Amino acid sequence: MSDSYTRDRDEPANMNLTQPAAQTPFGTLRKFIRPRSAVERCELCSAELREHDHPHLFDPSKRQILCACSACALLFSGQGATKYLRVPRRIQFLPGFRMSDAQWESLLIPINLAFFSRSTPAGRVVAMYPSPAGATESLLDLESWEEIVRENRMLEKLEPDVEAVLINRVTTPHQYFIVPIDECYKLVGLIRTSWRGLSGGAEVWKQIAEFFLALKSCAVVREEEPHA
Repeated sequence: MSDSYTRDRDEPANMNLTQPAAQTPFGTLRKFIRPRSAVERCELCSAELREHDHPHLFDPSKRQILCACSACALLFSGQGATKYLRVPRRIQFLPGFRMSDAQWESLLIPINLAFFSRSTPAGRVVAMYPSPAGATESLLDLESWEEIVRENRMLEKLEPDVEAVLINRVTTPHQYFIVPIDECYKLVGLIRTSWRGLSGGAEVWKQIAEFFLALKSCAVVREEEPHA
């Protein structure tokens, strides 16, 4: 995929992404960071993709995102078992999300940006965080995560594989979203390509800020659901 993503933000001082990070099977970042070609094409039928905001498909077994034309994407819009899953478009902002600092620390995420998705092949929730080396998987304390889910019932309705909870605790107030999985890859690709030196440089923080501003501007506000 040849989409390029640029965002905008002032540099915060409370996030460190400089720790060593092994590359994970989330290895499709090249689709987000290689230079834009003159013509983008569907990765299934090779049809020209005229619209910038074209559909995406996701291969859960390889954790791979593919660009698709509308016709090919339609083939994977049902509930039947297929190799690829169509990535949804909905973005939800969660102003009532409940998470204490102690709960966040119990998840053992080394930085203040992360996303969580329910992986069908892995049979569990997977926690990933962006770094200059790419998307890195973190060991997730499932008991701690289940406690957070009990306090945020909307998380029970996440579409497996193709939707994620994106958590931004860099800013104050903290921001919480339910997003398509490709939005998480956009953020990872942005950080990987723009990070400079030990602190990342002013430009990457500007781009991260604009990423979240754009995300919030097109999100539907999801009201807090009553607790049982």
